[in-house]
Amino acid sequence: MGKLVIDGNSVYEIDEDCIRRKEKEENQRKEEGQAEGSLSYNDRPLPKKPQNFF
Repeated sequence: MGKLVIDGNSVYEIDEDCIRRKEKEENQRKEEGQAEGSLSYNDRPLPKKPQNFF
């Protein structure tokens, strides 16, 4: 069973299994990125430098 969150008159149920799956996927992506030696900032790839066309 998930956790219940009460927000005023609204009630939400958090699917803990889904959160665990997402965390596992994120950890796998981080490990793959570290193994490849890719650079990132806040778990996002660094933007490419703009090319000068002149």
